[in-house]
Amino acid sequence: MTDWIAIGRDGADISAHAMRGASLIKSTRAPDEAGALAALAFVAAQQVRIGDGAPDPLPAPVLPGAAGAALPGLVQKAPPDVIAARVRLWIAGLLARQPGWDGVVCALEDGINHWVQISAGEAVSAQSFLTPRLVSALGGTMPPAPDAIADSLSRPERLAAHLRAAEVSNRPDAISGHLIGVELAAARPYWLGQQVALIAPDGAAPGLDLALGDQGVPVELHSRESLLPEGLGALARAFGLNG
Repeated sequence: MTDWIAIGRDGADISAHAMRGASLIKSTRAPDEAGALAALAFVAAQQVRIGDGAPDPLPAPVLPGAAGAALPGLVQKAPPDVIAARVRLWIAGLLARQPGWDGVVCALEDGINHWVQISAGEAVSAQSFLTPRLVSALGGTMPPAPDAIADSLSRPERLAAHLRAAEVSNRPDAISGHLIGVELAAARPYWLGQQVALIAPDGAAPGLDLALGDQGVPVELHSRESLLPEGLGALARAFGLNG
């Protein structure tokens, strides 16, 4: 089995993963690369850098078909978007778990919700939203208010008025609900008539899962943490590091 290390930025920190073929041995996080590698204490001649290199333009395979020294992110020209390489790994983990899966992934990265259409192992198109950042900036709380989600899903043009009403009514849960409702209204072309996989921290996507279910959308919940080992294993196979 080939010993190798996957390393790259993970939010504000650097994550390092000790791999033996397609199996994850150990993961560490640290503020810098030297600290992450020291904590990993794993000797391997080969590294794959997660997030380095020029992003692959959409549409693109979820994972490259040829070995490389890095796994870049994804980029889209219209509408302009950038998707981090770690999100790419989560999606690869989902496809490794459910081969042949087609549909739409909503991946909750730190402060960003990425909606990505997946077909035949490719990321076809994407639309991302800063909803989590707006919820935090405006003092919203979880779980979001279902009535606010429904109001803004049906009348997204009234968002500013809805937010003001929630503010003066001291309803922080309604602030979150209105912002989520507007996101769902804008993302309707992605989820309407599709199956949706929500990839979230600890598999929790407050409001999104219930709101989509209320629209009759088949929804699966997956944790980012559980998908990462499977994504790294899929990367090992794509890069020929599993032998």
